[in-house]
Amino acid sequence: MSRRFLAFDIGAESGRAMLGMLVDGTLVLEELHRFPNTPVRVLSALFWDSLRLYHEIREGLRIAGRERRLTLDGIGIDTWGVDFALLGADGHLLENPRHYRDARTNGQMEALFAEVPREEVFAETGIQFMQLNTLYQLYSMRGSPLLPLARTLLMMPDLFNYWLTGVAKSERTIASTSQFYNPRTREFSRGLLERLGLPVAMLPEIVEPGSALGPLVEEVRDFAGLPPVNVYATGCHDTASAVAAVPAEAGSWCYISSGTWSLMGVELEAPVISSQSLAMNLTNEVGMAGTIRLLKNIAGMWLLQECRRAWALEGQEYSYEQLARLAAEARPFTAVINPDAFLEPGDMPAKIAAFCRATGQTPPGTPGEFARTILESLALRYRQVLEMLETLTGRRIEVIHIVGGGSRNQVLNQFAADCTGRPVVAGPTEATAIGNVLIQAIGAGALSDLAEARAVVRRSFPVATTPPAGGDGWDDAYTRFTALTG
Repeated sequence: MSRRFLAFDIGAESGRAMLGMLVDGTLVLEELHRFPNTPVRVLSALFWDSLRLYHEIREGLRIAGRERRLTLDGIGIDTWGVDFALLGADGHLLENPRHYRDARTNGQMEALFAEVPREEVFAETGIQFMQLNTLYQLYSMRGSPLLPLARTLLMMPDLFNYWLTGVAKSERTIASTSQFYNPRTREFSRGLLERLGLPVAMLPEIVEPGSALGPLVEEVRDFAGLPPVNVYATGCHDTASAVAAVPAEAGSWCYISSGTWSLMGVELEAPVISSQSLAMNLTNEVGMAGTIRLLKNIAGMWLLQECRRAWALEGQEYSYEQLARLAAEARPFTAVINPDAFLEPGDMPAKIAAFCRATGQTPPGTPGEFARTILESLALRYRQVLEMLETLTGRRIEVIHIVGGGSRNQVLNQFAADCTGRPVVAGPTEATAIGNVLIQAIGAGALSDLAEARAVVRRSFPVATTPPAGGDGWDDAYTRFTALTG
C-alpha cells in the first residue's frame, strides 16, 4: 500500500514542496514546487516575506491537489530556527517577522547578561549563545508598542501551520531553538522571561514532533482541491528533520547537516548542561523521539553564498560546482579564517580579506583561493567541534555523516575526512525533506519509530563514503586555526 506525504522544506535561500511516497518499506521523493526565499529590507530593518512564503505553500498544495489530483496522508512544514511572529488578539500578524540577521540584536546579549548572568541563562536553557537567538530578538523589543499587544508567539513553521489549520501551537524541536526553553523540564522557561520583563502569556502549548494538528481549513481545501487532510507538526526545525534522516546504524557517529549553516553534533538521551559545554558554547536542542541534539551551529555555505553574490554584482557568475573545482585547484592553506566571525551580510570577499589582514595573513587573491580558504576553514572547524563532542561524551566518534545540500560538495567532504582523520559518509542530500516525510509517517502510524525510519532511508537513498587520504599541512593549519578561535 502506498502512503503519500507532502513536505514543505523552507530554508534560508529557497523552499520546496516535496512529495514523499512510502511504498513497501522504501521512500521515493518528487519535487512538486520550488520557490525562492528572499528577505526584504525596509529602511534599516530586515524582514522575512512571510506572506509570499505562505502564498508559495498554498501553490504547492494547489499543484498537489488540482494539478496532480493526489490523495495525501499528511502535510508537514519545516523551516530554519529562532525566528518568530507575534499575533494580536484578532489572530493576525502585528508585524512581518524579522530576519535573524536583522541588526536589532547587536549588543543585546551583553545587555541581557547584565540582568541575568550568562551562566544562569545557559543553566536554564543549555543553548549556544548567538545574538540571533529568539531570546535576544525579544529582549530587543522591550519598550516596543507591539509586545503589550501580542497574544500569541509562534515560531516560523508554527505560523504556517496556524495559517493552514487555525491551530496555534508550538512544535517541540522548533521551540527548543529559542533559548527560552528548558530541555530538562521540557517546558518554556517562563521564569527567565519574567526576570527580563518579557511577557509569558503569549507562549503557546508545546506539542511533540509527529503530532496531528488538524485538517486544512476549508478555505485552503477549496483553493487547493484537497480533502480534509491532516497537517502534522513534523520535525519543524529543519535540523531536527535532517537528523531524523541520518542513515546511521549502531556505533559512535556524529552528523553535520550541511547547508547555509553547518550544524554538527551527536544524538543523546539527555542534555549536557555543564561548565564544559558552557565554555565550548554548544547547544542542547530537542530531536525526534525525545532525543537531544548536542551540537554546534557553524556558519556553513553562507560564506560561499555571500561571495557568489558579491562576485555576481561584479559581473562574475559562478556555480557552486565551479567554485568547488576552483577550490580543488587552488593553492592550499593560503589563510585560515573563523567561519563564525562572518554572520552579517555584505561584501564577503572584502570582509574575509580584512579578517586576514587583521590577523597577519595574506588574503586570498582569486575566487578559487577564497573558496578553498572557506572550505578548508570549515573542515578545521569540524575538527575542533569533533574534539569538543568527544570530550563531552567521553567516546571516540568513528564516522561523520554529512547530510543536506552541502553533502554534494565532494571537495569539502574530502577536506573534512583528511582534517579529522575520520571517514565521511555523504548523503542523502534531501535529508530535511526526507526526515519531514518520515516523521509525518510515524505520526500517521505508517512507520513505528525512528529506527524503522532510518532503515527506510538506508534502503532508499545512496550514500558515498570518503575515507581520509592524509595530506600534509592539516596539523599546522589546525594549530593556526585554534590560535585564531581560542
